[in-house]
Amino acid sequence: MTRQTLRLATLLISIIIAPAALSCDYPARVELPNGMTAEKEDMLSAQRLVKQYVADMEAYLDCIVAEEKAARQDMVDLAPEDEEQREEMLNKKYNAAVEEMERVAAAFNAEVQAYRGKNE
Repeated sequence: MTRQTLRLATLLISIIIAPAALSCDYPARVELPNGMTAEKEDMLSAQRLVKQYVADMEAYLDCIVAEEKAARQDMVDLAPEDEEQREEMLNKKYNAAVEEMERVAAAFNAEVQAYRGKNE
């Protein structure tokens, strides 16, 4: 095993083990009603669920940042390249969650437009 491979393996193991401390739970995606067939109460219920989903995702984002901060505090003599890899992995995880949150919001908005269109 090369030194770089060993370092990467150690980094991945620390990322896998460290989350156990805070246990950030990724929120379940919201089931959206079909705006063309949904009733008003279905749309209002979905709106509440989407708002809760966004709040849960924001809490998840805060959690993964805090989790990484805590994990780094426990690491002594973290090599700059390892720190850079950890930062890159955190950014990818964070950005993927933000993109998913935006997809859910856009999908809900599309269903709202469909609902409004059928009721005009």
